[in-house]
Amino acid sequence: MHLITRRDLERAALVLLARVRKLAGATGLDEILRSASERRKIPAAAAMVANAEKTIWSGAFGTRDSASGMPVTTESIFAIASMTKAVTSTAALQLVDAGKLKLDEPVARHLPQLGKLEVLHGFDRDTGKPILRPAAKPVTLRRLLTHTSGFAYDTWDESMFRYAKQAGPAGTGAVPPLMFEPGTRWQYGTSVDWAGRLVEAVSGQTLEEYFQRHVLGPLGMKDTSYILPPEKFDRLVSTWERQGDGSLAEDPRKQPAVPKSFNGGGGLYSTVGDYTRFMQMILRRGQGAGGERILDAKTVGMMATNQIGGLSAGKMKTFRPDRSSDVQFHPGFTDGFGLGFLINGTAYEGGRSAGSLAWAGLYNTFYWIDPHRGVCAVLMMQFLPFVDKDAIGVLNDFERGVYVEAGG
Repeated sequence: MHLITRRDLERAALVLLARVRKLAGATGLDEILRSASERRKIPAAAAMVANAEKTIWSGAFGTRDSASGMPVTTESIFAIASMTKAVTSTAALQLVDAGKLKLDEPVARHLPQLGKLEVLHGFDRDTGKPILRPAAKPVTLRRLLTHTSGFAYDTWDESMFRYAKQAGPAGTGAVPPLMFEPGTRWQYGTSVDWAGRLVEAVSGQTLEEYFQRHVLGPLGMKDTSYILPPEKFDRLVSTWERQGDGSLAEDPRKQPAVPKSFNGGGGLYSTVGDYTRFMQMILRRGQGAGGERILDAKTVGMMATNQIGGLSAGKMKTFRPDRSSDVQFHPGFTDGFGLGFLINGTAYEGGRSAGSLAWAGLYNTFYWIDPHRGVCAVLMMQFLPFVDKDAIGVLNDFERGVYVEAGG
């Protein structure tokens, strides 16, 4: 059996680089992304492809907003929502590397409010009230980063949707019940929100402060922040929402308020160039472009290794169709989850290799990191609902453009 060596990977990356460069002319990725966006009437899209060392291709299409007609560029700023989670996961794992946190200790050691959690066991048949029982297992950092903690979003979990509807805003602001015993299921939810609070509790810094000092600043991600300063407002892209008749309605652009608190599960603004710098750090197994170490190489290896056994990740039925369609990242296959990333056990047909790392943001921003081929790619759009069929159509066309036309 032939073992894949580092030299094999470097050679494959160079071959793919040459092919994608050839592809990225006027009739290559530019045309693929432009035609895909125009055909599906996507208001704005920006994308970038890179290897561990340099950008291979970048492009942007559409307008910043309908009123100005200002073209979108690769410097345009997008709300990246849950693409924040990979940054939060990195921050938490830095604290593990430093010996300040442990993956498998109860997080209640640092967050006492998570010490006496309850699990929802359905609803009373007569009264409809939730049936809650004490959790038998603790929530750990590993379970938070893999979405096996029991915390769930009401958008994609029927029981949480029903509970949140009953509890109302005041009830959902407190520590919610778990939807299952920790470690027994995969369910996307607020787990990384709590990982963010853990980072703040242990570091003594807000997430914004911690990210800038330990992740974003060292990586040169100068346009990534929870705070959008007024001088960068002109680069902010409008958000849009799908209407009942299929059209997209624009939300008027306005200067975002400075958040009173920072959420590990979402809230960052970024550009395709900045997020590519983050992905390249993962491809370099934890090193920044200047050789600075963001994470230990072994830690990046754990991030890129399935941590949930035979559980299936990346499939969610929506209960709030205005925010998200049903999610099927890899239809027909059982994908795993590492410490912060979805991991496909089987290669995408005509696309990313098996073992690639990925996730996305609510406004249809997507990325994947392919360690086997030594490449990464990000695509940012800005409209709801999440995984709208036209957004997925653009993503699929873009991915095939990177792989299929580049030689598979």
